[in-house]
Amino acid sequence: MSQTTDSNEIWVTGVGLVSSLGADTASHLEALFAGASAPPPNLEEARYAPYPVHPLVPLDVSSQIPKKSDQKQMELWQRIGVYAAGLALSDAGIAHDPERLDRTHLVVAAGSGERDTKVDCEVLEKLGPRDDAALLAKEILPSALRPTLFLAQLSNMLAGNISIVHNVTGSSRTFMGEEAAGFAAVDNAVRRIRAGQADLALVGGALNAEREDLLLGYEIGHNLWRGPFRSVWDRGENGGGFIPGSVGAFVVLEQRAHAEARSVTPYARILAAETEKAGRAPGETTRAMAELFAGIDAPTSAKAPLLILSGASGAEPATSEELSFLTDLTAQDQDTAVRAYGSLFGHGVEAHFPLGVALAALALKRGAAPGAAGTGAVERPFVGAPGRVLVTGVGHWRGEGLALLEAVE
Repeated sequence: MSQTTDSNEIWVTGVGLVSSLGADTASHLEALFAGASAPPPNLEEARYAPYPVHPLVPLDVSSQIPKKSDQKQMELWQRIGVYAAGLALSDAGIAHDPERLDRTHLVVAAGSGERDTKVDCEVLEKLGPRDDAALLAKEILPSALRPTLFLAQLSNMLAGNISIVHNVTGSSRTFMGEEAAGFAAVDNAVRRIRAGQADLALVGGALNAEREDLLLGYEIGHNLWRGPFRSVWDRGENGGGFIPGSVGAFVVLEQRAHAEARSVTPYARILAAETEKAGRAPGETTRAMAELFAGIDAPTSAKAPLLILSGASGAEPATSEELSFLTDLTAQDQDTAVRAYGSLFGHGVEAHFPLGVALAALALKRGAAPGAAGTGAVERPFVGAPGRVLVTGVGHWRGEGLALLEAVE
């Protein structure tokens, strides 16, 4: 089990966020903790109708990616990620610090890069009256392919561009696999710091949800929510589905002694991070989540008020099974409350779990729970300051993960 002891505490010392709610940490703090109710979600409902999307706020990427040449060779999903990573490094106080950046390990959760839909459409249009697809591909692709020699940008290019733009030159790892990639990235960074293999890790992911190719792929799998907005808890009776959200989320994780040596004030400490992959037969997701929680919660002696930030997507049956686990958990402690951050941000897929960890750190530092959204029976009021935050993640198709964070006095 990924447990943290006093001798190897892992602190969150930097947060970088960009989403439909804001372009930096300050704007997210203002939006999330302004009152007892959550802010209205920022939605684009006409452009991709009938599929709503949480669009990215207007962004001046030059503040984190100053070179136009760097910006030009990145698609939007990479610019989102590089921007958020730069925010996290600056927040942690290690941006432009060559000595520390040289020892910062990079762990990224990323999907396949954006396809060139213009080239795809050109191939399809010319293929209509012809039956020699192989010859057609040889005619079009040599002049249309990107430098990656692929019709989509490779997933590890995000990590590469973060390294180039921000001079993060420690080891680099990229995980693929939708939500499970986010679980694995956080778990991997936590384990490596705990094992003494790293003092600093920059971990996170990015998603550009405003993509026709992405929406097409998920709709083929019947994963998207159609029609007017509903919170993730209120979609099940109509078949469920997730609303994609553009998001970049990175956190700097740091070994406590290393952070103390440079007089850093942390957001929170990570007590544990665990992942699982249940077979998804009926009831298996609920069982897997309960087992994960039993494993990470039992060794903790402090029973401070627990806030749950659920990464539920709205897809079924995964969301109903997670809700069953959460209902059992909240029934055991009436002071515990749930917030599904996907209702506000949309579903960030690979970046969704890192987003939850970042939000947990903000909640613990602020000493408050985000405003409630959706069904009142699920998202009941949270009184006082949370002492611990449980971040949950259930992949819309596969994968489960939990992270437990605690306030640092």
